[in-house]
Amino acid sequence: MKFTQIKETCLYVEDLERTKIFYSEQLGLEIISFVTDSHVFFRAGSSVLLCFLAEVSRAKKFPPPHYAYGRQHLAFEAPEGHYDALLRAVKERNIDVYHHETWARGTRSFYFDDPDGHVLEILECGVWDAD
Repeated sequence: MKFTQIKETCLYVEDLERTKIFYSEQLGLEIISFVTDSHVFFRAGSSVLLCFLAEVSRAKKFPPPHYAYGRQHLAFEAPEGHYDALLRAVKERNIDVYHHETWARGTRSFYFDDPDGHVLEILECGVWDAD
């Protein structure tokens, strides 16, 4: 089988309004769907970030129920040459960057949390590129 990318990924959150504000106003993601007491969806490049209330998603019959609890992780890839500007922008928004990593190929990433304690990462292009 061949795939082009992971098109969407999910996070499960406790407060949709807080999530909407953080991802749209703080991180600048476009809101593509917001349903009170259900979910908020964002565009991130050519992918989609789906944020659900876990108990609501768990109770649905269709699409199949899905949910998770605890600290989840996702990484955003910075456009070529924009890593340092994104790091500055996150810090200027008073978001606590608590870890920096330099990977084997010399590419970098940094980590911070969203309001639900999910671990977010912004990484430079090339971290996962094939040889």
